[in-house]
Amino acid sequence: MASKEITFKIEEEIAVLSVRGSWSLELNRVSWNGAPAKYDIRSWNEDHTRMGKGVSLTEDEMDKLLAAFSEDEDEED
Repeated sequence: MASKEITFKIEEEIAVLSVRGSWSLELNRVSWNGAPAKYDIRSWNEDHTRMGKGVSLTEDEMDKLLAAFSEDEDEED
């Protein structure tokens, strides 16, 4: 079975979360295979030609994640 080439385009670079050597863990909005961009957390090399494993989140999933963090902060106060 031939593997399908995965295409991507970083639509928006939001934040670098950490750097380890020549790799950085980043939060970006990425379009995969021409689909609408999703929030994406993964490691990238310096010129964004190689990537590590990561997670992609829809707008709704990101809203729920941020709400969960907000609720957690409210409980700590």
